[in-house]
Amino acid sequence: MDTIYALASARGKAGVAVVRISGPKAHDALAMMTTVPKTRQASLRKLMWQGILLDEALVLVFDHGASFTGESSVELHLHGGQAVVAAVLGALASIEGLRSAEAGEFTRRALENGCLDLTQVEGLADLIDAETEAQRVQSLRVLSGAIGKKVDGWRRDLVRAGALLEATIDFVDEDVPIDVMPEVHELLAGLKTELTKEIEGSKIAERVREGFEVAIVGRPNIGKSTLLNAFAGRKAAITSEIAGTTRDVIEVRMDVDGLAVTFLDTAGLRDTEDKVEALGVDLAIERADAADLRIFLTDGADEIVGVLPQDGDLIVLGKADTEGDKVSDLVRVSGLTGEGVSSLLLAVSKSLSDRAAAAGTLTRARHRNAIVGAVHALDAALDELAKPFAVVELVAEELRLAARSLEVLLGRIDVEVLLGEIFASFCIGK
Repeated sequence: MDTIYALASARGKAGVAVVRISGPKAHDALAMMTTVPKTRQASLRKLMWQGILLDEALVLVFDHGASFTGESSVELHLHGGQAVVAAVLGALASIEGLRSAEAGEFTRRALENGCLDLTQVEGLADLIDAETEAQRVQSLRVLSGAIGKKVDGWRRDLVRAGALLEATIDFVDEDVPIDVMPEVHELLAGLKTELTKEIEGSKIAERVREGFEVAIVGRPNIGKSTLLNAFAGRKAAITSEIAGTTRDVIEVRMDVDGLAVTFLDTAGLRDTEDKVEALGVDLAIERADAADLRIFLTDGADEIVGVLPQDGDLIVLGKADTEGDKVSDLVRVSGLTGEGVSSLLLAVSKSLSDRAAAAGTLTRARHRNAIVGAVHALDAALDELAKPFAVVELVAEELRLAARSLEVLLGRIDVEVLLGEIFASFCIGK
């Protein structure tokens, strides 16, 4: 196996730059530049190459089986000047048996060496990309192995149920001391309930990871764009007294109390003969229907066209700064004066935070699909068990299929086709 190296910290000038080396020749490569310190002990060393001082660096050495990748590895904490980094990388490039790492190759080796499972790899990618506190907490939980720990418990139930079934198969011509089927049924029914709960929570967890969408909807010239600008604290959308100014969907992504939220300013909802505006209205309806939450701006009398409010949606009085709109008993908001804007943001935060509280451990569609496969297998097993003369061998096969789905979830089988796509999103030094 090749020994690989790469800059593991961000490119550009910095106080410290970290170069990582991993593979069988990592320690030998370091020995060509300086004396190798004790493992897992930070040591100050002068890095020399062909008689030239490259840098004075903090060096960390890890043995095989005791590093991030599971291989012998070295970390060089250099002064973060670009010339320093270039000089060290140039020296490493000239050492036979070393090559520059590919995108995500360090993490891929950690997966291949059993240091991480695939869900932890995905959690690491999400942690690097995390923009908000909720995303950080969720991705760190996945990286810590929360999904793998749950899978271990689920597999124990499957193994126990499978062992009981195998006993009835092995002793088919003899009397089994006790009827094991009630325990098998209890194990499988309990497992199905737990997996179903995980599936339900996965959709919210996905929204936390990807971000919620909140659509601002209402008739033309009701103050949607002005409200979006007030949320953003900048002029993100063009505002005008001319109705129908907004034709496309304008998006502003924000951190709302630790949650990633994209606010959508949509075209005014009305019947129109203008073909371009009609396209904008259709797009507004489509995006509003797909959003996680809708803010309806109204004057208190107009009917909402095209989009029906759903449970939890917020209906507020728009342009509350104008005299004519003060007749309504709705909550008032004005993007122009700022009246009610903070309270409306607080209401959005509470609604989405309440939903986020129900988030499960599974954070991706791939996770959910694997668990759905396991549930389908459990359904088939329970259906067979419910028959008067259940075929035990068929039940045992369904349990094997359920276990296989869990193995797919952790990346132990049938995921090779996914790895290239997953690791392509990683930086070179990770």
